[in-house]
Amino acid sequence: MAKKKFPLHTKILIGLVLGLVFGLISIFVGIPNSFVIHFIKPFGTIFVNGLKMVAMPLILASLIVGVSNLGDISKLSRMGGKTIGIYLVTTVIATTIGLLIVNIIQPGKIITEDTRTELMGMFEHDAVSKTDDAKKFKEEGPLQPLINIIPDNLIDSASQNSNMLQIVFFAIIFGIALLQIKSDKKNIVIGFFEGLNDVVIQIIHYIMMFAPYGVFALISTLIVEIAGDEPAKAIEILNALMLYAVTVLIGLAIMIFAIYPSILKIFTKVKYKDFFKGIRDAQLLAFSTSSSSATLPVTMESVEKNLNVSEEVSSFVLPLGATINMDGTSLYQSVAAVFIAHAMGLELSIASQLAIVGTAVLASIGSAGVPGAGMVMLVIVLEAAGIPAAGLALIVAPDRPLDMCRTVVNVTGDATVAMTIAGSEGEQVGVKRVNTENE
Repeated sequence: MAKKKFPLHTKILIGLVLGLVFGLISIFVGIPNSFVIHFIKPFGTIFVNGLKMVAMPLILASLIVGVSNLGDISKLSRMGGKTIGIYLVTTVIATTIGLLIVNIIQPGKIITEDTRTELMGMFEHDAVSKTDDAKKFKEEGPLQPLINIIPDNLIDSASQNSNMLQIVFFAIIFGIALLQIKSDKKNIVIGFFEGLNDVVIQIIHYIMMFAPYGVFALISTLIVEIAGDEPAKAIEILNALMLYAVTVLIGLAIMIFAIYPSILKIFTKVKYKDFFKGIRDAQLLAFSTSSSSATLPVTMESVEKNLNVSEEVSSFVLPLGATINMDGTSLYQSVAAVFIAHAMGLELSIASQLAIVGTAVLASIGSAGVPGAGMVMLVIVLEAAGIPAAGLALIVAPDRPLDMCRTVVNVTGDATVAMTIAGSEGEQVGVKRVNTENE
């Protein structure tokens, strides 16, 4: 009798649960934090580094092949306009939902003076660090993001995942140039990148074999790092911020279970449960890594193989989304801004809250798809609304778990838009093959 094999998503989920259990046992049994940091965490770092390693070559190869195979520049401009338009609309919706929920629940008004003082003291260093990073970002000028799109050194840009938009720009230009070359030599170039794309996808399969162990290491380390040397005190602080965390989670849940299903229902015929099933590997990895950039290779493979989205659509829409579409991040920023204002005894006018919407949308576009980047952008949102940036210290404690959840929303939003664009281009999107690999 053949031995039954678990599908990949089940293995990842088992790794996540075991990591959570191990982390809690480490805290309450007294396993030294240094053991987890030095002997468990490295395996999580190795796994994330592996995903980041293939992100750039995958984007470069797949996007060049996708654009060059379009055969028509007008199709590219049409698809690009729709993609950016939908991304902006969903980001505005997410920010607005965040503001509505935080104004209804008002979690900041239950924070006591003593708790506020303690949090400000404990996390003052972290807040100052993020504020300094945001100051550097602001000093670059309003048009700096536009300048940053054009790489002055392609090799240097490819060495940093935070420069993903530069690689997207180069790949699109490269693909357009291939479209306009009449010589048969272009087929040699296209064939090279098609081969490179196939090789990278095979490497992704190797990396994903390690995914359950990497997820175990990431989650167990997270639990230990949150608790620190005083688990009782950490739990006490998290309890004080629980209503704030719940407010953020409610907003994120609305995006995943109301907004995205509505978009899919309007523009495609795909059932949401089938869509969810198709991208669950990417969602689990997004939760574990807190990085939409690191998850990108798996997101692309999921929508192509499980949901029948063409490579030309996924290779254009998803890398762009991992760079500019941060629905979960913008929702979190709007909730956090109002929470901090209320906790510090400030009332925000309608104008200030509209400023939060506009700034959060722009900040999410400029936010890198890596852990913690959203908090740097939050400083800019706070200052635009006239809220002291020092208040950032109030939300540092629960930020990492919430970062994991909002990354799931970011990735789900990217996949939703990819499905929408594919459907609008006449593709028969749907469940083509769900997780037959690794079964």
